Amino acid sequence: MKTIKQIILVLSLTIFSLGVSAAGKKVDLDHANTDIMDRASLQNGAKLFMNYCSGCHAISFMRYNRIGEDLGLSDAMVKENLMFAGSKTGENITTAMPEDAASSWFGGVPPDLSLVARSKGTDWIYTYLRGFYEDKSRIFGVNNKVLVNASMPDALWSLKEAQSEAEFDNSVRDITNFLDYVGEPAKLIRLQLGKWVLLFLGILFVLVYMLKKEYWKDVKYGVWRRRD
Repeated sequence: MKTIKQIILVLSLTIFSLGVSAAGKKVDLDHANTDIMDRASLQNGAKLFMNYCSGCHAISFMRYNRIGEDLGLSDAMVKENLMFAGSKTGENITTAMPEDAASSWFGGVPPDLSLVARSKGTDWIYTYLRGFYEDKSRIFGVNNKVLVNASMPDALWSLKEAQSEAEFDNSVRDITNFLDYVGEPAKLIRLQLGKWVLLFLGILFVLVYMLKKEYWKDVKYGVWRRRD
């Protein structure tokens, strides 16, 4: 059942993304340059997401304790920095916003962002979060250069005011990096194991090559040489 929900969510986000692309002009996306092996970035991204984004958006395919295990955070640190609704660490990360209230405020329920990095890509997220600009004709007073007439307010405006441009770009990159990890947590494990697999294969190649040389050292042009 969970797999079916994931497939449906990916398809819906993909179709929505294609519809937006077809309806509006093409926007050049900035490169996010994310790295999910950067644990400090993931930790900061998780904290920023929970502080600025989780009030409206869920990441329901993730659990608090899974984030803690993957990012090297104790249960106490998870509770202090990532949990604000009295949830338990083993619960999935949902939003407390009622659906009827969300529909009234935003014209629809804010989407679950569990798989947004897989459906839209990290460059899209990074550019979108940095793409808000003032537009007094819109209900929240802002518009977005990536998703024109988006119903979402600029949730990071206070962070933008408090930081320099470079600092804000790094903060958005950390949020994007975190969402990239959320979309495929197993990717983090694969990358961690990958270097050991390559090291093993390298050592195995050397051993096999040495064995080949030892085994075939008495063979010359396909003919066994007689030992003296």
